[in-house]
Amino acid sequence: MAIRVTLDRMLLERRMSLTELCDRVGITLANLSILKTGKAKAIRFSTLNALCRELACQPGDILTWEPGADDDAEEQQGVAAE
Repeated sequence: MAIRVTLDRMLLERRMSLTELCDRVGITLANLSILKTGKAKAIRFSTLNALCRELACQPGDILTWEPGADDDAEEQQGVAAE
């Protein structure tokens, strides 16, 4: 997927542990870990809002789009499914 999660960078810049962020946001460590490693397929706006609130950042500080080969594969799957 061309969307990259840079949560680890934000945590490092804020000198905050993943566990501390879990406690502040109210998300399980397992779910936040899935997001941090880029394995999540979706994120709720309420979760994104809570992360931005606690990290004092913008959504674009946590999520970035990097065009590449993954985009082409996803587009082909979307066309094939239609």
